[in-house]
Amino acid sequence: MNPQDAGLPATRHDWTPEEVQALFALPFNDLLFRAQTVHRQFHEPNTVQLSTLLSIKTGACPEDCGYCPQSVRFETGLKKEPLMEVQAVVEAAREAKAGGATRFCMGAAWRSPKDRDLDKVETMVREVKALGLETCMTLGMLKGTQAQRLADAGLDYYNHNLDTSPEYYGKIISTRTYQDRLDTLEHVRASGMKTCCGGIVGMGEAPADRAELLRQLANLPAHPDSVPINNLVQVEGTPLKGGEALDPLDFVRQIAVARIMMPKSAVRLSAGRTAMSDELQALCFLAGANSIFYGDKLLTTENPQNARDRALLARLGISVQGAGPAAEPAHADVDPADVSDGLLTPAGPGCSAGVCG
Repeated sequence: MNPQDAGLPATRHDWTPEEVQALFALPFNDLLFRAQTVHRQFHEPNTVQLSTLLSIKTGACPEDCGYCPQSVRFETGLKKEPLMEVQAVVEAAREAKAGGATRFCMGAAWRSPKDRDLDKVETMVREVKALGLETCMTLGMLKGTQAQRLADAGLDYYNHNLDTSPEYYGKIISTRTYQDRLDTLEHVRASGMKTCCGGIVGMGEAPADRAELLRQLANLPAHPDSVPINNLVQVEGTPLKGGEALDPLDFVRQIAVARIMMPKSAVRLSAGRTAMSDELQALCFLAGANSIFYGDKLLTTENPQNARDRALLARLGISVQGAGPAAEPAHADVDPADVSDGLLTPAGPGCSAGVCG
């Protein structure tokens, strides 16, 4: 059924800067009410999808993304590791599924994969899919032929983030252009795979840049199927270490406006959750977030432990997609005192964006 036939708002690809900035300027409660209203029109309320992210090849990336400790250009103490063996990846995927994840994401610190690397990567995709999990990869820039190889292997999603606005992009990255990113997304769409594309906030950008990032995403030929919103994790040794942190309510606004502009997409809380209070995460769910990265790490950055996530979801009455009510699998050995005050494990070295796209 056409959304308009059901009385649902139109899915748009023609947002103007003024329209997006007007959404950000709404009173906070009005913005959240509007976002939650849109969310309930297109999605099952009080339900989240769990994804687990594994770094299958860590460190020594030649790019100079200012947020990322995997860059060979920065001294962050991160140890370089080669591409993992297939069986080790499959075992990690099996554990992720046992923990409740329905999507397994694999990331490699490459500027772009070499064709010879794709043989092993394709085998990973097939083996993980055989477990009954959705598959996602982020391997850097892709050529059209490479995207088609991954699609033919059965890859469900490909992640490639825009990171920020075109205007601010040059202050963060110089080794690939904004158009390079758009070209990779076009190759992914042409192959038939679903796109996972979002960005990072808290990198010193202006409010107009945060609005323009969402406008770029919403005005793509097709909205990304998944939109990860990352809150910068400042890592020692990276150029963005020491910057001013983003106001938490501005992060919630980013989630809410993303939900309004891309109503059918999954909006994912990604990097930065480790430092978020339970109350802030609850506001993000109210604003329309309906997917989280689940597990102890995002590539190499610490992430809230599974038990704590389960406990939080149970307290909020949020169910896990495909796993029944969250309260049922919440771990009984979690001390309520560990989660009631919102204290979470400190962040360690890792990719600040959660995924390296």
